[in-house]
Amino acid sequence: MAVSEMMSANPDTWDTDKSLKRMYLADEPGIRSVQIVGSEPEWMANAAQRSVAEGAQIVDINMGCPAKKINRRLAGSALLQDPPLVREILQSVVNAVDVPVTLKIRTGWDTENRNGVEIALLAESCGIQALTVHGRTRACLFNGHAEYDTIKAIKQQVSIPVVANGDIDSPQKALRVLEYTGADAIMIGRAAQGQPWLFRRIRHYLEQGSDLPEPEWSEIRATVSEHVAALHAFYGEYKGVRFARKHVAWYLERYESAKHFRRGFNALTTAEEQLSALEQFFSNVIA
Repeated sequence: MAVSEMMSANPDTWDTDKSLKRMYLADEPGIRSVQIVGSEPEWMANAAQRSVAEGAQIVDINMGCPAKKINRRLAGSALLQDPPLVREILQSVVNAVDVPVTLKIRTGWDTENRNGVEIALLAESCGIQALTVHGRTRACLFNGHAEYDTIKAIKQQVSIPVVANGDIDSPQKALRVLEYTGADAIMIGRAAQGQPWLFRRIRHYLEQGSDLPEPEWSEIRATVSEHVAALHAFYGEYKGVRFARKHVAWYLERYESAKHFRRGFNALTTAEEQLSALEQFFSNVIA
């Protein structure tokens, strides 16, 4: 089990950043990793030190996020345009902490500027311990299909572990990507939304060569209900109810029988209403 969190490197946000209340990780089981995002080397180093002080065992640097609100600050994947600044940030963070520092990137800024290999070599020279590569450029956002040629080229050029990411949505796809790129591991992102059991399916397929059946409705029921209740408890009712809408939609989007329910669920405004609606829905399905 691993616990991870993303933290802004801007100290001006630390007193209000919603992630602070979950930054204390020392009591969490498994590997504890904190991902930091920013563009100021000194701030990034300070954020790394604070993360370690709160229990982080790994510091991961985000240079892969394509979101406009991140890129406007010249952070995330926007940094791929500026290799000298990338080097300065990586060196500052690596020198600031005694735990492993890892990095996530995209293949480049746009399809005309795929500099993933250059950034990977730079990262290795700065002491980065592992590298995750999403198979799209920043300009691609999440459109089209991930390409794995750049990931394969990076793996051939560096000796640190390389993790392949992007469009890995089935056990069979996981095996194909591993075999094609030669990557040391894979990272699952959006494909796990609404199907957290995807991880065990992939592991079973890689180890046993056969796929597991879809989970029973009873497991789906328990997972969704527990997840929604946890969202309410963690974020409070107002935010928790709103976050729960998208998660329930992800869980149930593959089921035609849930189409009408999803529309009604999105209109609910209290935690009690959401939990009651889920109980009624799953009771009717199982019955």
